[in-house]
Amino acid sequence: MLKFIKTFRNDEDGAVTVDWVVLTAAVVAMAAGAYSLISSNMTTALENVGTSLSSAASGTFPTEE
Repeated sequence: MLKFIKTFRNDEDGAVTVDWVVLTAAVVAMAAGAYSLISSNMTTALENVGTSLSSAASGTFPTEE
């Protein structure tokens, strides 16, 4: 029994898997946070562009003669 406990304590095969799971979860959480920040600002920016484009008079671009 004592040999089994020592072997179990020294076995590090699962530690790498746990590290990758934690790192992957952190990357997913950061991506979700970045998406929430970017999406709200992007919506506002696109609404402003749409308002500018809809209020612009047609034919305001110079023509070549």
